[in-house]
Amino acid sequence: MAGALLPGSPKARAADQPAMPKPSADDFRYCLNTSTIREQNIGIEAEIDLAAKLGYHGIEPWIRQLDQYEASGGSLSDLKKRIDDAGLTVDSAIGFARWIVDDEAERKAGLEQLKVDLDKLQQIGGTRIAAPPTGATNGPKLDLLQAAERYRAILEIGAQFGIVPQLEVWGFSENLHRVGESTFVAMESGHPAACLLPDVYHIYKGGSDFNTLHMLGGKAIHVFHLNDYPADPPRESISDKDRVFPGDGVAPLGDIFHTLHEVGFRGTFSLELFNPTYWARDPEAVAREGLEKMKASVQKAFDA
Repeated sequence: MAGALLPGSPKARAADQPAMPKPSADDFRYCLNTSTIREQNIGIEAEIDLAAKLGYHGIEPWIRQLDQYEASGGSLSDLKKRIDDAGLTVDSAIGFARWIVDDEAERKAGLEQLKVDLDKLQQIGGTRIAAPPTGATNGPKLDLLQAAERYRAILEIGAQFGIVPQLEVWGFSENLHRVGESTFVAMESGHPAACLLPDVYHIYKGGSDFNTLHMLGGKAIHVFHLNDYPADPPRESISDKDRVFPGDGVAPLGDIFHTLHEVGFRGTFSLELFNPTYWARDPEAVAREGLEKMKASVQKAFDA
């Protein structure tokens, strides 16, 4: 019969396949980076309780918070129990070890600091840590192949602790401020755990086009820092403090979410903001609005 599908033909096989479910906000995890409510100074324990109360899946603390918690007499094993009892995971953490710098002595000290940081993170159940180009934000450009070797070195150290260092794109930095640079370093490390930690604000600040995300498979990104940015100030002068809630700025979030979903990302969106107007507000109200706007902006993209 004319127009009939032949058994086994590509069109017939396609017709037999069940329809793929429509993407939704529920395809991702949502995490609170503690910088978002940092200046309210409620403490890491209260931040954990708040994240759980509001329905976040995870938390992304800063290593300096763990240092402060221990210095005040806190036990990291107790903190892990609090996180576990709250039903949260430690999806990532923020540290600033100087692992990438050219100065050999400084880099060696940075690797030792990284081990200390990883030990603390391991004690609270963390499995990933940000690896930004700390110490190389100004001055000469790094040799990217050397940077790749250095990134491989910290991936190997991380493996000893069961923690993956995520190469972070820093838009304001002289080094690794573009997605392409960071991807090159991660790729040329040759390590199977190599991955990136992208950020809406940093991609914009660094001058990369968001279409670069098409080049990254789902395994290349575990955590994505989610935020938005306003039209003013311009790219040249915009800074961390200008970040706003997802959906309150002009970032092409819909395109970003579609691209990430298409390349297979099903990981964690972590709300990372440094806005002083949010720091002046009630921390629960800020964290609640942030989670609601993360989910709403993702769902809006897939409903369009």
